[in-house]
Amino acid sequence: MACVVENSSLASRHAFMKDCSPIKEKVTKKRRFVDESKCPLVEYDSLPCYQKHNEFIIKYYRSEWPLRETILSIFSIHNETLNVWTHLIGFFIFLSLTVFATMNFPTSLQKTQSETIDIHRFNKLNTSLHSSEVISTLSSNWNLPNLIADFVLPHRSYQPNETTASILWGVKEDVTNIIAPLMDRQTTRWPFFAFMSGAMFCLLMSSLCHLLSCHSHCYDYVMLRLDYTGISSLIVTSFYPLVFYSFMCDPFFRNLYMSFITLFGVATVLVSLVPIFQTPEFRPARAGLFVCMGVSGLVPILHKMILFGDRAEVVESTGYELLMGLFYALGVVVYAARIPERWLPGKFDLIGHSHQWFHVLVVAGAYTHYLAGTVYLKWRDVEGC
Repeated sequence: MACVVENSSLASRHAFMKDCSPIKEKVTKKRRFVDESKCPLVEYDSLPCYQKHNEFIIKYYRSEWPLRETILSIFSIHNETLNVWTHLIGFFIFLSLTVFATMNFPTSLQKTQSETIDIHRFNKLNTSLHSSEVISTLSSNWNLPNLIADFVLPHRSYQPNETTASILWGVKEDVTNIIAPLMDRQTTRWPFFAFMSGAMFCLLMSSLCHLLSCHSHCYDYVMLRLDYTGISSLIVTSFYPLVFYSFMCDPFFRNLYMSFITLFGVATVLVSLVPIFQTPEFRPARAGLFVCMGVSGLVPILHKMILFGDRAEVVESTGYELLMGLFYALGVVVYAARIPERWLPGKFDLIGHSHQWFHVLVVAGAYTHYLAGTVYLKWRDVEGC
């Protein structure tokens, strides 16, 4: 019997509450454990309406299995196996990358007086002190001779009017020790780690959704909304490193772009709570909504290129971001068009159907954005604002 999409959100909510009521759930579980000794895989035509998402995948469905068997099915073969594992493996990849980034891009500098000065910064400053132009600039803007006199030269023999370049060069090591801590200011890390958290949340929610949704209508309803929330979180937090580090010195545009994408993400999550949003008829609408969120990222990217297009770091990060957009866009097209299973229904039930390719492309896109984030951190750590 064909599934009829409920036209009223009230009717959808009523059906949801009926299916998710504790009494209904207990009775259903009891009947399953008494009547079924096994959990067979069924075909598309045998599914309840809420599980019918892709008519081109014909077989190997789990339908209303007991919760224990549903969880253990992560180790069995069915048409959701690779959907579960592609994003579960992706989650552990990003967890490892987060640990790696924490070690290589620490969240705070814990320097003590016994620690040596970074040799790169020392050489940079040491070389710069050869330039009379730099010395002149420091002397005029930082009042450096007075600074040296106050903190360094009291321990030396000098004349008060000896504020020439020769004096400055003679105490270059002392100057380095004074200025280096001021140069060694670290850029805040939270936008980068917010993206990493958003990626891990998205991948984990997606994996759990594909694993648990077959248990009941209630689980299907809740897990799909967590999945949509995860997708929104990934898109929103992907903007944070791009916007924050590109416009770190321009609070107006930084706050404008970040506020806009955050509000857009919250609105998307609220829309996804509407029951009819998850029906197959709204597949193009779902894809279109998430695409609009992603495409809006072109505005800050273009703005960034106008301001800093001559910088190698900006060109490199933009290249990663465009590659990320390509991966995401290709994934959305495959997901919405249900390619390749629509060409050969039933041939890609276990391996190679559109949702699996969509998952792989999402992980690839998120990884390229991780690479862009590391470029931003190195850039702003060296130059600051």
